[in-house]
Amino acid sequence: MRSFLSAFATRLRRDQRGATAVEYGIMVSLIAVVIIIAVTALGGTLKDTFTQVQCSVMGGAHVYTAGAAAGGGKCS
Repeated sequence: MRSFLSAFATRLRRDQRGATAVEYGIMVSLIAVVIIIAVTALGGTLKDTFTQVQCSVMGGAHVYTAGAAAGGGKCS
């Protein structure tokens, strides 16, 4: 019985599947953080770009308003 437990313990120490899963989890979470930061940083710029495109399609011009936050402005 002791040799069985010893062999089982040795196999558990050599098994790296759990460690690999943790490493992949950490990597995925870091990628998610980078994506969230990028979307937050570029969010206003993307909103402004789409507003400009919308105004162009509607035949108007995008007019910026003074002191407006990112993406501030209106179609005229």
